Amino acid sequence: MPWLQLSFNLPREQSETFSLNLEMAGALSITLGDAGDEPQLEPGPGETPLWSEITLTALFESDPETQSLVERLARNLTVQLGNVPRIERIEDRVWERVWMDTFKPTRFGRRLWICPHGQLPDDPNAVVVSLDPGLAFGTGHHATTALCLEWLDGASLAGKTVLDFGCGSGILAIAALKLGAARAIAVDHDPQALEATRANALANGVADRLDIHPPEDLPDLNVDCVLANILAAPLIALAPRLIELLRPQGDLVLSGVLAEQVDSVRAAYADSIELSPTRLREDWALIGGTRKPQRL
Repeated sequence: MPWLQLSFNLPREQSETFSLNLEMAGALSITLGDAGDEPQLEPGPGETPLWSEITLTALFESDPETQSLVERLARNLTVQLGNVPRIERIEDRVWERVWMDTFKPTRFGRRLWICPHGQLPDDPNAVVVSLDPGLAFGTGHHATTALCLEWLDGASLAGKTVLDFGCGSGILAIAALKLGAARAIAVDHDPQALEATRANALANGVADRLDIHPPEDLPDLNVDCVLANILAAPLIALAPRLIELLRPQGDLVLSGVLAEQVDSVRAAYADSIELSPTRLREDWALIGGTRKPQRL
């Protein structure tokens, strides 16, 4: 099956916003690369390294309607950025292997590492999640996922039940289990995400402690921790449901929120959640807190 590829250069500080906009426009994958010849040294713990000038490549399905959409996007990008994007029609490729060229072992927090299969860090205390990009992308290199992984690394998870709502590749649920959680529940509306989560859990030896559901099949729960790395609008809409799933004094972790959306998301949870200070990375935020005791 052929694909349409839209690529253009832009400054690092604009990459997150343009990536999000293209995903919302229907891009199937987003790849960030070096637009120049700038070496990338080993990042510090939890850092998400990017070059100062980025080449952003977005992949779309190839059909007449999408062709028109991509051409319209290219015209808009020309006006916004002052350079003309490139549109290419390319044949199908094994995309997860292409992503592997830039996916390297990365540490989040003190001991949690996300690594491609077959690559292990030189760290005897490492807690390793082995993960290859596949049908559902999510390797921890996006700022929102990195924030959640760092939170997990610093949390006390022993014996707890964790819900990963909008699980994607299953990276957060699997990391929680590797860090000591007794049980995890992964939820996503995308069947490919559920398939990827199941495969990744098997590869990491935690499938026996992970339950996987589409949202409509999620049973009534009372979990110790709810993680939701999605977007601001669904986080606001889902607030009553996510709060209901969390036991009193349980931990709530929300990400996928742009800095300018923090106030509206916090407001949706403030009545029921004792909110902690917001954590920021680049233009993204992590909102956390604990559920308040229920009034008698």
